[in-house]
Amino acid sequence: MQKVMTYLTTEELAVLIKYDCRTIRNKLKDRVLLEGIHYIKPFGGRKILFIWETIQRDMSIAPQKHLVIPMANGGVAYGSN
Repeated sequence: MQKVMTYLTTEELAVLIKYDCRTIRNKLKDRVLLEGIHYIKPFGGRKILFIWETIQRDMSIAPQKHLVIPMANGGVAYGSN
């Protein structure tokens, strides 16, 4: 059975996580919210759709004391501080 994903625009995500749209686009996107994990650009276009289930899951993860580098396949690589 395929998992159902909830796709959100920047404006819809902003309402849910209580951040300004500009903050999401300028500070979170590509730093915290990563393409292919937290958002997609459907059909190779410019529009961005955020994946709510992934964002919701990752928001509840406690910060790590060591450097964690997210990998494209969903795993992580651990670095030194």
